[in-house]
Amino acid sequence: MASLRDKLRATAPQKKMPPREIKTNCMIKEIKYPLNQFDLPVFISGESLHMMHGGEFSDCRREDFLFLDTETTGLSHGAGTVAFLVGVGYFTDECFIVRQYLMRDYDEEQFLLAHTAFDIREKKLLCTFNGATFDLPLLEVRFTMQRMREEYEKKPHLDLLPISRRVWKLRLKKCNLTALECAVLGEEREDDLPGALVPERYFSFLKTRDFSLLDDILSHNEQDIVSLAHILNRLLQLHEAPLLAKNPEDLFSLGRIYEKRGKHEGARNCYRAADQGIVSALARNSMAESYRKNGDWEEAAKIYQRMIASHQGGIAPLIAMAKICEHRKRDIAAAIEYTRKAISMAAERDDSDMAALQKRYQRLMYKARRELENGIHGRD
Repeated sequence: MASLRDKLRATAPQKKMPPREIKTNCMIKEIKYPLNQFDLPVFISGESLHMMHGGEFSDCRREDFLFLDTETTGLSHGAGTVAFLVGVGYFTDECFIVRQYLMRDYDEEQFLLAHTAFDIREKKLLCTFNGATFDLPLLEVRFTMQRMREEYEKKPHLDLLPISRRVWKLRLKKCNLTALECAVLGEEREDDLPGALVPERYFSFLKTRDFSLLDDILSHNEQDIVSLAHILNRLLQLHEAPLLAKNPEDLFSLGRIYEKRGKHEGARNCYRAADQGIVSALARNSMAESYRKNGDWEEAAKIYQRMIASHQGGIAPLIAMAKICEHRKRDIAAAIEYTRKAISMAAERDDSDMAALQKRYQRLMYKARRELENGIHGRD
């Protein structure tokens, strides 16, 4: 039976280890890449980061970023899930360094966490892929479980997964890192280990101590870190100069981002460039809505009329024109005509908006009768 002294020792908070004086009791692997393999600019504006993320960022250098990715024993945030491998990447004046911390057994976790905490403290921004919902919450749990919570310092964080989805999901559907490497970077991994097999490989290593079982995991993690730097660069390029995008779907998506950030003219430029192929109707409708929200009803009406002439957008441009004619042009007859056309189209398509359209039509007819009566009485 454990003595009271043993119990007190077990529950006492651990002393904070001095930076880089940590006893290297976990495996560390370091790989250096020449800078000419990366296009990420040396200086990055806070405005560009704001366009991507939406938060407040200051101007920074690429050396300020810490790219981080974990490999874990499971996909939950429960107490039993451990990050057995943490990979970090960062730029120096001479190269790009990928450093990996591997715990060869559970008693090495505190050393892995201590090294990770030091790297985070040394940098100004974190860059991950799905780190906001997975990697960082998991690491916070592990720091807490190891009684090292005071070691972990929160930093401004750029999670590239939601940013990538906003730009590429319309076209690619899937926006995992492997899909982006292929579709955006033009690179395809060979013999890559599926993520679902990572925990099984690690547990096999713990039983057999066969380090060859970890080679694919280390390689997978290393590639993830390198890809983060490349994806960040591509996202920066597109948010700074969206017309560099070649696909109409991407141009439309970037227009939506610019609209959300209040960059209305930039958004319309994207919509004009995207007015082709399968997103033509979406681009035209969004451009018209942009003009309408900013009070330019004439420009909005021109676009809606082009959509109607091209049979684009279903009943939406018809309803939009009915509203413009009623409320802006004060042309009730034209509003009724657009509403009739919308009802006819909705009837053909068994549209769920039929009830609302009929209600609008009845209201407009009543309004027209009132105007007619007022006109007759006025002449009398």
